[in-house]
Amino acid sequence: MADQNGSRTLQLLWGLRESPTRGPKPALSVSQIAQTAVTIADAEGLGAVSMQRVAGELDFTKMSLYRYVAGKAELIAVMIEEAVGDPPDLGAVAGDWRERLTTWAQLLWETWDRHQWLPAATEGARLMGPKEAGWVEAALRSLGRTGLKDAEQLAVVRLISGHIRNTQSTRRAGTGLDPAQFGSEFSSVLADHGDEYPALLAASKSPATLDIRSFGLARIIHGVSQLIEERTPKDVPGGAGGSGDGG
Repeated sequence: MADQNGSRTLQLLWGLRESPTRGPKPALSVSQIAQTAVTIADAEGLGAVSMQRVAGELDFTKMSLYRYVAGKAELIAVMIEEAVGDPPDLGAVAGDWRERLTTWAQLLWETWDRHQWLPAATEGARLMGPKEAGWVEAALRSLGRTGLKDAEQLAVVRLISGHIRNTQSTRRAGTGLDPAQFGSEFSSVLADHGDEYPALLAASKSPATLDIRSFGLARIIHGVSQLIEERTPKDVPGGAGGSGDGG
């Protein structure tokens, strides 16, 4: 059953389902349903989205939605595709793979910040639609002429998206490690135990001026650059790092 459901979702996302040739003309579209669900999630969180709620917002019955999406799993799949939007065109970005991948990361976190339920919805093994796949394709093309192996390129993309996911969680809910999120009561207790936690106490007093998201991204890009330089023969014109002009 799981494979059958996965196949149905894949067909829905990639437009492979045949439209019915008989019966009344569809009064809704998958796009309308997805847009409505995204609006709910943006305002109230993913937990507020249900087939019943979406149907009510559209003035349709819950059962009528099943003509378009088979259930909550398919609904979330089309929501993700709607929210991520068209993949970026990095061809006009000046510079090499570093600038292109940095731009890609910035656009990704802007999208996730705009739809703060997206990181949680995109966790785990699942099927991607063409728009989401296009985002991955754009990032991989940025690394296309760096000399990295295919698996390494994909690992870099996953590393960056994971960094953005983790830092968004910190910005939203906190992990207890952001000095700006230390309450006065905790800070007072920490000060009383400063001899046990001297490094944490010092960090808690530091001004929260470091953008951990940009800082971490720069460190990832630098590390990948170092790897590429190690792989690149020094006598090759264009040298270490390459142009990265992959797309």
